[in-house]
Amino acid sequence: MTRIAVIGGTGFAGKHIVAEAVSRGHTVVSVARSVPTERVEGATYIEGTLLDVPALVTQLEGVEVVVSAVAPRGEMAGQVRPNTALLVQSLPENVRVGVIGGAGGSLVAPGGPRVVDTGFPEEFKAEALEAIGVLEDLQADSSGHDWFFVHPAGGFGAFNPGERTGSYRVGGDVLVTDENGESFISGADLAIAVVDEIETPKHSRERFTVGY
Repeated sequence: MTRIAVIGGTGFAGKHIVAEAVSRGHTVVSVARSVPTERVEGATYIEGTLLDVPALVTQLEGVEVVVSAVAPRGEMAGQVRPNTALLVQSLPENVRVGVIGGAGGSLVAPGGPRVVDTGFPEEFKAEALEAIGVLEDLQADSSGHDWFFVHPAGGFGAFNPGERTGSYRVGGDVLVTDENGESFISGADLAIAVVDEIETPKHSRERFTVGY
């Protein structure tokens, strides 16, 4: 089993990843600014923040995979990109890093434009562009770290939680849509895709999209 830390482990994506990983017998540490009252049985909860990378790295000693599910919004706007880059640089080289991004960096078609460049809602554009910046930093990284970056479907989020179906599709760089052109993945099924990638890596130093 793998020792996994989820930064932002009490957020929408993070809590589902924590629950899925624990259910498969992994050792899981949920990192957030405060410890929640409702916890996943079997997970360890600690207080920590991406805003203090040196302290965070100390707290993550012995972890094999670190998944960042921190959204660049609110007080984290403008902070996720630089601090994720610092985290990657500061972690031991044998620690794999996963990042949950957004749909905005996905392509609308093979070789086509990014979703963020095609009528994307203005109020979410800054968040999307910062997530894309995190990806660009990972792609430019020369530290030797293995990493993966996940673009969820367009309809992913706490506003549309969905249910666990146990299925998903991977679309490479392209936004995953169904036969009706809808793009959606539930929190629980995104978590399945993430833990599958941790258990059986198929996207070494790559990004991939997930949806139904």
